[in-house]
Amino acid sequence: MKKIVLALTAIAAMTGSASAADLAARPYAKAPVAAPVANWTGFYVFGGGGGGLWNADSNVQSTGVVGPFGTFGAAGTALTRDQRLGGSGWFGTVGVGYDWQATPSWVVGVFADGQFGDIRGSLSDSLNGVEGREKLRTSYAAGARVGYLVAPNVLSYVNAGYSGSEWSGASLSSLAAGGSPTFLTTPSFRRDGWFVGGGVENNLNIFGISAPGWFMKTEYRSAFYDRISLPETCTVAGCGVTGPLGTAVTFKPWVQTISTSLVYRFNWSGPVVAKY
Repeated sequence: MKKIVLALTAIAAMTGSASAADLAARPYAKAPVAAPVANWTGFYVFGGGGGGLWNADSNVQSTGVVGPFGTFGAAGTALTRDQRLGGSGWFGTVGVGYDWQATPSWVVGVFADGQFGDIRGSLSDSLNGVEGREKLRTSYAAGARVGYLVAPNVLSYVNAGYSGSEWSGASLSSLAAGGSPTFLTTPSFRRDGWFVGGGVENNLNIFGISAPGWFMKTEYRSAFYDRISLPETCTVAGCGVTGPLGTAVTFKPWVQTISTSLVYRFNWSGPVVAKY
């Protein structure tokens, strides 16, 4: 019996020593480190530039007015089929906005901006054989955007909202060789519509450069406007008299732009790693 008790005592002693040795050899582990978090909530301003193009469906209609060559029919009568016109050019842009970081990964916001530049193309009247230059002078927008943070300093977003535009008038000249320099004119006009788009915005803390609050964004936008009827007016050189011709050129534009802007965020606080 004494032998059994001594054996059990020896086994217990060895087991305790082994457990103590295991505890002593256990490696030290740091506490978990929180993931980087950035605060995107706050006001911002931006300015930049880019390139754009417009396409427009257009035809010639009668206005119902008796002109120097008589009447072309009842008002609204289509005299030609639709054709696709187009133009291209550059522009500058400035704007302001406010973002709210709703969750660690999602950002929502509102903004307003304006674009100005030289996006121009052709406006033509195939019925009377004349053509001129049409220019998008300015456009402006107000809308909302929703973005997802693919990284603490990088926001991928989509946006949509209202868009307005201002267009020049056009002086239409004969397409025939030796024709009149200016035959018809159309008035300047404005159009309201809507836009959709999207882009990427990222902090400029790259390549070892510290730029707190400074960002760069690249954005695509597509704006759609309603059709307008532009009455044509005769010039003395083309018609012998000045006044309404009795026809109008319709214009239904679609504008696409790509821009890159420098952004400054007033209350920016970059990613912070929690201490342990």
